[in-house]
This record gives sequence, C-alpha cells and structure tokens, in this order.
Amino acid sequence: MKIRFLGGASEVGRLGMLMDNRFLFDYGFSPSKPPKYPLMASNVEVVFLSHCHVDHSGMIPLVCRRYNSKVIATSATAMLTELLAIDSLKVCKYEGYHAPYKKSDIKKAMKNFEIIRYNDSVNINGLTVRFHSAGHIPGSTMFGFNDSLFTSDLNTIDTQLVSGAKPVKCKNLFIEGTYSGREHPPREEVEKKFLEKIDEVIKRGGRVVVPVFAVGRTQEILMLLRNSGYEVWLDGMGKTVSRIFLENSDYLRSPKRLRKAMNRTKVVHSELGRKYALRGDVIVATSGMMDGGPVLEYVKYLKDNKNNTILLTGYQVEGSNGRMLLDKKKLRFSGIIEPVNCGVEYFDFSAHCGHKELVSFIHGCEPENVILYHSDDRKPLKDSLSEYNVYTPENNEVIEI
Repeated sequence: MKIRFLGGASEVGRLGMLMDNRFLFDYGFSPSKPPKYPLMASNVEVVFLSHCHVDHSGMIPLVCRRYNSKVIATSATAMLTELLAIDSLKVCKYEGYHAPYKKSDIKKAMKNFEIIRYNDSVNINGLTVRFHSAGHIPGSTMFGFNDSLFTSDLNTIDTQLVSGAKPVKCKNLFIEGTYSGREHPPREEVEKKFLEKIDEVIKRGGRVVVPVFAVGRTQEILMLLRNSGYEVWLDGMGKTVSRIFLENSDYLRSPKRLRKAMNRTKVVHSELGRKYALRGDVIVATSGMMDGGPVLEYVKYLKDNKNNTILLTGYQVEGSNGRMLLDKKKLRFSGIIEPVNCGVEYFDFSAHCGHKELVSFIHGCEPENVILYHSDDRKPLKDSLSEYNVYTPENNEVIEI
C-alpha cells in the first residue's frame, strides 16, 4: 500500500493520511491564526474519521462536496463533527478568515456518514475494516485494515469519561506521537491536586474559573466535581456536547456518573444566569484556550481579586490567549491586553498517551513496521523503538509498505 500524509506528519494538527489514492484517514485543519489547512485530497472514495476534533474532522465538508466521499465514523463522532463544523464557520467569520466550506456543504456531508460501532467488521469499497476504541474521547476510533492499525489520537489510561485503548496485534502500526519524549503525571495525582486547589481557593473566600474544551474536558471536570459539594456552574458549548454524549451512552465509561454530574451542575442559559454563576463556587466554561467563549466574561469580572483562581486544564498552544496567561499573566479582552491579578495554575488532564504509554502500546501491538505522525518531535519516540522498522514520513512524501 502507498501512504501519503496531506498534513499532520511532522506536526500536531491538520491531519490527513491518504492510502492508495482512495482511502483517507482523518482530514482536518489546525485552528491557528490564520488556520493551517492540509494539502488537497483527490479522488477520495472513503474517509475514515477517527473523532470530531477539528484538526481531524475540519475538512470533511470540503472533501464531501468535491468527491461525494463516504464518511465512516461512530454516531457520537458524526453528531459532534456537525456541531464543530458549524461552530468553525462562526469562528472564521468572527476572526475574518476565509472558511473552506459553506453551511450547505455541512448538510451534504452529514448525509454521507455511515455509522459504525466498536468491534464491527465491515467491507467498505473492497477494504475490510474493524473498529476499536481509541480511548481519546467518547466515540474516538482506531481502524484495523490489511493487517494494519491506524490509531489517530490515542489514550490508554482510564479517565472519568472513557476507558483506555487496548493494543491490537498488527503488522503495520500507524500511531500518533503527540507526546513523544514527554510524560504526564499520574492521573489520580492530578485529580487529587486539582480538587485540593479548589478547596483551598473556596476556603479563603475565592471563586474558581475552569476554562475547558467543550468536547471531553468539560464532562471530565464536571464528573470529577460531582461529589465536591460546591455550587458548580456550566456555560458554553459543553452543554450541548454533554447531551450528545448521553445520547450516545455506549461510548461512556459510566453514563450514570455523567448524568449525575450534569444533574448536580447549574447550567447558564442567559445573561441573568451568568450573574448568578458569578456568585457560585466554581465556573466551568469554554473555551479551553481562552481565545473566545463565555469564559472570558467571567475572568474579566474576577481577575483582579487575588482570592480567585483560574485553573487551566488543557494544553495551551503558542499564540493562544491561554498561553499568554500562563507565560505573562495577561489576557486579551476584545483586542485589549490586560493584566490578570488572580491566581493561575495549570493541571495536565491530557487525553493523549505520554511517551511511556505510547511505547507500551506499540510493544503490545507487536508490529514489524511503525509509522509515526502527528508529532513536532518524533526522534525521542523513534529512539525508543530500535527493534522495529520505524518510518517518519514528511507531509506529501509517499511511502510504500
């Protein structure tokens, strides 16, 4: 088989892997400023979509418009891809960037989705494919085909929200390397310190703001807080995502715990609701990198009281508002940069494997060939895999396996 990465080879984001000029695995763009798009796909019969994050799904409406491609995904991924595609149009318009598709393209794309479930084995356009959980977010999928496995974003530890992925025996392993050379602290330790920090802030009379990604992180934080006894408020797109997850409860580790968390959370529906939320203990709101969303309204109001604290729970990319907050304790509000005088801390709730977990997963798959992608620095991971044939292709390079 011939493989060509249209994006996401030696970089994190805008992933697209083309096989034999017929089958495309993921097709997304990086939501940077300006957005970074992958190389153009051609003659795509089928797209195997691992999950909904826009760096994996963001170009689906475009490829469906051009080639009327089938899109293979779980029901959770399909519903969330539509939600995020519509939101991406709004973001492009707000930030003044040209969008790669129109709303009508999203409608067309949704008609092309064919829904699969984990452990199904299906023949699609002559290719037999089996589907496995990737452990990244609910509905995220690994694809097994031709004695090969494509992981896309991967997590092997159990989180509040999903169970970790398990190795699948294969000859050719296409695996992400986002955290090549880097480790995460133990999840239980992160959760314990996160809750202890909230206790500390509230005991001194402060309030906590938790910026979150709508998909996955929102729900995980709410589940972690469900037995805290604090008045927790939720604002932003995470409300809709939580509903979609509960409608697709087979992909959750514990639907009961998420439902309980949502029942114990107060949800903001209006500007008046935001005023009430400011009187609560913990506000969980989008967006996770603080480049927009209702979280900025809360932070603007609470940032000058040193008793309050902002708890970041996701990676903050270079150039984001959240990265400026971490590095300089400043934030941009409507184009104006202002100092932030309240507390700021970061907790690593990553939904990706760390280095050791990637190596362990690879050993468990027992492959001959390992193809590394979706990484800014693949060398540390490659150096840990001397017993395998390791490929580190660049974007647009054709490799034959």
